[in-house]
Amino acid sequence: MKIVILDDYQDVAMSMADWSAVKKHHLVQVFNQKLEGEALLEALADADVICAMRERTRFDDNLLRQLPQLKLLITSGMRNSAIDMKAARALNIPVCGTPNNGAAAFEMTWALMLSLVRKVALEDRRVRAGQWQTTIGGDLKGKTLGIIGLGKLGQQMVPVAKAFGMKVMAWSPNLTEERAMEADVLFATKAELLSQADIVTLHMKLSDRTRSLLDTDDIARMKPSALLINTSRGPLVNEQALITALQSGAIAGAALDVFDIEPLPAEHPLTTLDNTVLTSHVGFVTENTYRLFYEGMVEAVKAFLKDEPIRVLN
Repeated sequence: MKIVILDDYQDVAMSMADWSAVKKHHLVQVFNQKLEGEALLEALADADVICAMRERTRFDDNLLRQLPQLKLLITSGMRNSAIDMKAARALNIPVCGTPNNGAAAFEMTWALMLSLVRKVALEDRRVRAGQWQTTIGGDLKGKTLGIIGLGKLGQQMVPVAKAFGMKVMAWSPNLTEERAMEADVLFATKAELLSQADIVTLHMKLSDRTRSLLDTDDIARMKPSALLINTSRGPLVNEQALITALQSGAIAGAALDVFDIEPLPAEHPLTTLDNTVLTSHVGFVTENTYRLFYEGMVEAVKAFLKDEPIRVLN
């Protein structure tokens, strides 16, 4: 069989797991650059197995129907909104997942938050340019953290915020006051959270219902001193509304690991602003996570070859 590994941006797929048993009898081809259009079709045309890294490549019905040889699609993690699961099932293509590291994105959220509050990235750039102590950092103690989405990731934010001496409130479309109390946070309406929080952090899945969850009116409710952190998905926030607010000073800053279009295009307006901290969707990109992903892919291939597929998502 031919096994294609896509979007291995850091060129580590072969070193993060033991592929030797698979490579002994099957061809394994790795692509390090993002492929699109005809280049993607050419790379996948004769693939029996495809290993996809998160949502870097979209597998819609149209693409899947152009891959008649495809027998197995593996995604890192146990959820991938870029794969049309119904279409894959209709074509008898099983989609299998891998184990995941539930702490990586949560840790990245705090890294971005602290960098933005204490202006770490900005000070780094200015020190390299020969400047010294050009900013005054903010504080976390005594401030209010507003968590949008109190699921597994959102709940991890709570004890750390309290350790910093922060007050914590939460809202999501399905959050109840009882669940908020169980998590030891203040239950708030969306409007209350946005108007009272000093820092707003998003921990929601992207769906038709949550797209532009924060729009122009929502961002306008935030304090001029407020900061926004997004390590979930870019389209949860109306990007143009956010850019306008950052440019005008309607809010003080944003730290973003995710964007509407990824990779972020060169000369994007967000890259021109000093009140942003930007990273390249690396919230999940850690050594432990990658080992879980690629080892899980090897396991999924071996199980499929035994006609015993594991972690089937569709």
